[in-house]
Amino acid sequence: MTAEVSQLITIQAAEHVAESPFYIPMTGPATRQRRSLKHDDTFIVLDSHGDIGASAGGPDGLFNADTRYLARLEMVLDEVQPLLLGSNLRDDNSALTIDLTNSDVYRNGRLALQKDTLHIVRSIFLWRGTAYQRIALQNHGDRPASFDLTLLFDNDFADLFEVRGERRSRRGVGSSRLLGPADVMLEYSGLDGRTRITALHFEPRPTRLAVNSATYHFELVPRQVIALSVAVSCNKPAMQKPVPFYRGLLAHRREMRRSTVGAASIETSNDIFNEVLCQAMGDLNMLMTETPQGRYPYAGIPWYSTTFGRDGLITALQMLWVDPRVAQGVLRRLAHFQAKAVDPFADAEPGKILHEMRGGEMAALREVPFAQYYGSVDSTSLFVLLAGLYVERTGDEETLAELWPAIEAALQWIDGPGDPDHDGFIEYQRATEQGLANQGWKDSYDAIFHADGQLAEGYIALAEVQGYVFAAKRLAARCARRLGKIDQAAKLESAALLLAERFEEAFWCEELGTYALALDGAKRPCKVRTSNAGQLLFTGIVRTDRARLVAADLMSQKFFSGWGIRTVAYGEVRYNPMSYHNGSIWPHDNALIALGFARYGLKHSVAHLFKGLFDAASYMDLRRLPELFCGFRREKRRGPVLYPVACAPQAWASATPFTLLEATLGLEFDAAGGEIRLRDPRLPEFLNEVVLRDLRLGPSSVDLRVRRHGEEVSLEVLRTRGQIQVSIVLTH
Repeated sequence: MTAEVSQLITIQAAEHVAESPFYIPMTGPATRQRRSLKHDDTFIVLDSHGDIGASAGGPDGLFNADTRYLARLEMVLDEVQPLLLGSNLRDDNSALTIDLTNSDVYRNGRLALQKDTLHIVRSIFLWRGTAYQRIALQNHGDRPASFDLTLLFDNDFADLFEVRGERRSRRGVGSSRLLGPADVMLEYSGLDGRTRITALHFEPRPTRLAVNSATYHFELVPRQVIALSVAVSCNKPAMQKPVPFYRGLLAHRREMRRSTVGAASIETSNDIFNEVLCQAMGDLNMLMTETPQGRYPYAGIPWYSTTFGRDGLITALQMLWVDPRVAQGVLRRLAHFQAKAVDPFADAEPGKILHEMRGGEMAALREVPFAQYYGSVDSTSLFVLLAGLYVERTGDEETLAELWPAIEAALQWIDGPGDPDHDGFIEYQRATEQGLANQGWKDSYDAIFHADGQLAEGYIALAEVQGYVFAAKRLAARCARRLGKIDQAAKLESAALLLAERFEEAFWCEELGTYALALDGAKRPCKVRTSNAGQLLFTGIVRTDRARLVAADLMSQKFFSGWGIRTVAYGEVRYNPMSYHNGSIWPHDNALIALGFARYGLKHSVAHLFKGLFDAASYMDLRRLPELFCGFRREKRRGPVLYPVACAPQAWASATPFTLLEATLGLEFDAAGGEIRLRDPRLPEFLNEVVLRDLRLGPSSVDLRVRRHGEEVSLEVLRTRGQIQVSIVLTH
């Protein structure tokens, strides 16, 4: 074998047809179930066998900073794929383990290796930009087993948007070469001037190594065990050897355990719900990414594993009672990237909060506008809203003072460029054709429409965004008072009340008994029943008498499927239970609606909604709530219908069980008074008991138990550390 062999390859773009800009195509069903792992800016999508690129229908690969660093890693035994026994993801998402066996292997027409002779265990984890895999084999036969194990590998260095379906007219050039008997380097010289490198290291050295395959020849006596490992690194120095497999795995698990210290823990009387919570916390911890500004929950795998403003803000809001440090990291990072200048291509204006940022080649070349993209109408008000809630939860006035310039800049955008016609409502219209057409959380091109199905045009004012602004200004007023800015606080409070009055006049639809989805550019209300009205309850902008009408509508059969509340009511012209935003069920949307029900004392509706989503999660793979699922009506002895390209895990879906607990328990935190209150607490019928441990308020913490007694609950304080009080407040 020569010490170094070079091969030059030109990487070709994949063909696709996009229905609309940045649409995620569904080309066919996955032939094998997919599993995902993530650590910081690196994630991997594999199939159930532990392979990458060996079966159709999945966005397979090892990805780092929006670029694919490995497009194929397939294991074969004597050129035959092994048989799957089982695939298991650890509860903390630290590693994936796959058990396989061999199929019948023939040589020269004779059976050379009988099926089920070999037990093969593939163990995989990610850590610090490297994917580690250990393959252990044991001969369970009664005679020696002779065979070749081959790992086939390749890469295209595709930008994530190419993997999603975007076609490029030009690409860079790739090459691959051997660096020695156990090392291969794949290299890509991009059009953006950057060189991206994938390094593969095999241990022990293979029997034969090429630039796209590694083959081991084994002769195993009965009961003999042998193992090999491969480490695939992204942009590491070519000759830098990765740490040994087990040393890296232990270090990775230690880091994961340390990162969860300080968060509240939850245990309930329902074992299945405990599994839901365990999976949700494991997913959230995996999606958390260390950034220079603090830990940030990346939005989801595979398409949204990056900093998203709206997703990060809502996830932090959902997790605020469990671990307010998440909100601190989100706020600091978004304040750091707050827009400072006008850039139409990025839809940026001074004061706006980031929608999305990308680190791939296409973003660097401005082939897509998402390097730092601000095309979100709601992230800015949600930023102010979360900052206010964070300060009320923690009393952290030092962080408030640090964030205040960003809060003021955000408020100036809300009252300035965010309201281009000065009618008091925030509106959006994309600055360029390359941007997103709709810029609320329902950002599909067809998500905002009139009762006759006509799409809304012009500057669009979304209902829930006005609610976000209302809540943001009220919370900002309280923050201003903390900082001694009394006049500014009074102006903000007055502006919020005026907005509420104007909102009721412009958005309430008497004939629907709920609020319009939006106002179009001609100020015509989109008179469509949607879940957006439910998020209005969360913000508190809704009149009390109308809140009950909205809630009753949302819990009617037109909205509530039995699993959750649909985004669009059954019977509306664009209702489609299989659509992305026009009839599907989004867990995070339901979670915010549940907080809205709780705000207005509608705890029976909270419990009913909680039960539906819990039942849905109990049917889901890994007990994991996905980004969304279909809005079909619930039927006996059948689970919910899945949406084919939903992200799982998705941060705000993973945070949903915690939000539902917050809503049903009525958790409130008084940092100044050192008190935690449970306002009108209630437990759904599937929970007899909930225990919260290490629930923190400032330097103090408490363990408490809530028990259900029919329609009522009892509270028991198990332990306190520091000065803290816990009480039940009954108002309804």
